[in-house]
Amino acid sequence: MDFKLLGQLYWAFLRIGGLTFGGGLTMLPMLKYELVEKKDWITEDELLDCYAIGQCTPGIIAVNTATYVGYKKAGIMGGIFSTLGMVTPSLVIITLVAACLEQFMDNIWLQHALMGVRGIVCALMLNTVLNLAKKSLTGLFSYVICIVVFLVALFTGIPTILIVFVTALLGIFLEMFSGKKVAAKEDQTGGEK
Repeated sequence: MDFKLLGQLYWAFLRIGGLTFGGGLTMLPMLKYELVEKKDWITEDELLDCYAIGQCTPGIIAVNTATYVGYKKAGIMGGIFSTLGMVTPSLVIITLVAACLEQFMDNIWLQHALMGVRGIVCALMLNTVLNLAKKSLTGLFSYVICIVVFLVALFTGIPTILIVFVTALLGIFLEMFSGKKVAAKEDQTGGEK
């Protein structure tokens, strides 16, 4: 068991969990910097895939990402240490806030600080959406899906999980169809492109 790597995993995710606010989507820039650029533990595509899967699975996206990366780097113990690193700051902060919140809730300075934090969270989420769009919207079809799904989610009461499931099936179907089309074209041309 590589205790040094386990410590690095715990410390990296402790920093990420302690220095970002607003949930999983706002953590993406820091996760990308720490895991892809600085540590080179995963690729950017793997991080985006992990986020996509994290949206569809139960649990918090950032915790699911931490568990995945930790497991990939150091097996089950890596997953445990990474997950603990990610949740430790939240547990400490929530415990402190719960103990003190009622005393300070009427404090005007706290209210202004929370309003500022809300603005930062919105900006970080917009940054995340734009970064995801740059990597994910690669063709006309992906743009059409994005716009249609956005409008459906905005103007209907269809559950998000159903939208994700239907678009996943659509993607699988179209990939299979386009794969058969490419294979048939290669057969006709004798494998030349």
